[in-house]
Amino acid sequence: AIFFAEMLAPAIGAVVIAFLLDGPIEWLKRRGTRPLIAMVSVYLGFLLIALIAIVAVLPPLVEQISQFVKDSPAMAASVQSALLSMQTEFPDLISEEQVAGWFTSLGNEFANLGPRIVQASVTGMTGVVSFAVYAVLIPVMVFFFLKDKDQILDWIGGFLPHDKPLLEQVWSEITERAGDYARGKVYEILIVGSVAFITYQSLGLSYATLLAVATGFSVVIPYFGAAVVTFPVALVAYFQWGMGGETFGAVVAYLIIQALDGNLLAPLLFSEVVKLHPNAIIIAILVFGGLWGLWGVFFAIPLATVANAIIRAWRQRSANIKQLAAD
Repeated sequence: AIFFAEMLAPAIGAVVIAFLLDGPIEWLKRRGTRPLIAMVSVYLGFLLIALIAIVAVLPPLVEQISQFVKDSPAMAASVQSALLSMQTEFPDLISEEQVAGWFTSLGNEFANLGPRIVQASVTGMTGVVSFAVYAVLIPVMVFFFLKDKDQILDWIGGFLPHDKPLLEQVWSEITERAGDYARGKVYEILIVGSVAFITYQSLGLSYATLLAVATGFSVVIPYFGAAVVTFPVALVAYFQWGMGGETFGAVVAYLIIQALDGNLLAPLLFSEVVKLHPNAIIIAILVFGGLWGLWGVFFAIPLATVANAIIRAWRQRSANIKQLAAD
């Protein structure tokens, strides 16, 4: 399965992108735009955005990742110094054994960082070649997936049972809601990442692009992603400014961004695109996260959407049966 997934990575990526672009195309068509013009307009917009991302975001991102790796030993040293200071000031709160254990963990992590960098450099040429191939294949495949969407869906539908009204209803709703969810998640990543970049730049925080990208992608997994990215933001701020007001301000700004996303943007955005109440989204995250851990949190909203579609179809079918029996 892994072998075929790697081989079909461009096709899988093209399907996902075409799925995301189908929403704007349908939106333009509903407003009177001719199908071909709508498809071409959205496709050209996708190419333009991808080109801007490659030219404007990728170079500083790669540069900042490289610089972050170079500065990692110095960052580790600053954290060790802070821990030693805390142990000296609060000997009852932090023991020497705890500090020694933390030092050992940090040393192991940075000892493993070197081989990873070497491995990445060895495979770097392969990555460049793969990127070049994907940059050509994926846009071409996206175009044909959008252009021939109806024919492809008809071909897939030929493998399903012919008498399938309930299945068609559930599948149609799941497809629509899943597309809305995926597009909403992309919008959330872009909004949070853009706000984070502007915030970090205005604060003068180093690695603004890298941290903004990490902050944007932290919303993919609710709560857990926000908690994980807190550490690099705090680490960079402490390494740059020390334990002062600027570091505190950077961490508070990050927490405010995450709070606004979790309590305002995400519930409003996904209650609208997935047609679920904000409380239903939160309950789904709690329930599926409790059942399946990290993966349950990641797939909570799509699973809630599937459950909602099945319940709606079942209730409507039951109502139709009762109506027929009454007649």
